[in-house]
Amino acid sequence: MSKHSRRLINILQKIDKNLLYSPQEAITLLKSFSSVNFSETLEVHAALALDPKYADQQLRSTVLLPKGSGKLIKVAVITQGEKINEAVSAGADVVGSEDLIDQILKGSLDFDKLIATPDVMLLIAKLGRILGPRGLMPSPKSGTVTNDIKNAINEFKAGKLEYKVDRTGVLHVGVGKLDFDLNDLMLNLKVLQESIDKNRPSGSKGKYWKSLYLSSTMGPGIPININLLRDSKIG
Repeated sequence: MSKHSRRLINILQKIDKNLLYSPQEAITLLKSFSSVNFSETLEVHAALALDPKYADQQLRSTVLLPKGSGKLIKVAVITQGEKINEAVSAGADVVGSEDLIDQILKGSLDFDKLIATPDVMLLIAKLGRILGPRGLMPSPKSGTVTNDIKNAINEFKAGKLEYKVDRTGVLHVGVGKLDFDLNDLMLNLKVLQESIDKNRPSGSKGKYWKSLYLSSTMGPGIPININLLRDSKIG
């Protein structure tokens, strides 16, 4: 048996699967389990009573994590004219017009987020088959199609992230690094929960949250009592 699986088995024995933990307890447990030599991400896995094949049950939105994600985000911008200089001075990592579109078509994807101005959307339509499967295609709904380039770059670098349910109605979102302060992680988590509730699709009926788990990159999933998260006073 490998060292890793033995480690995980030992950890799993310390979690009561019949209990719903408070988010603070779960984060504290995950911190205590962490023994890897890199900074793990605190992950949220929320199963919602949504069937995204129906238009009124799709959940896709953005949230600005107040304490940041702990990730260095590389932002690319496709635009033209004077907006190119604006993107460079705003701190974009990669900026271009048709030259950048050609690079992406050839497989150059050295960025985490792609922002485009509305005037180039027709030009980048052909990137859909490359960017779509990777979740990188700019869209107005995710705040990545905009004329306010400076603000968009600043927000994504500061911890703004996009979330959406997968085909089975589950959300998977990283809300910071496990070595963040407990209160900072709780604040990020609370802001995400409030955003998910606020953006509840109109077609969602009955109980919205089916289950909520917190995990870390190499750690187990710990079941959370959503009401304890909703009622928690943070900040």
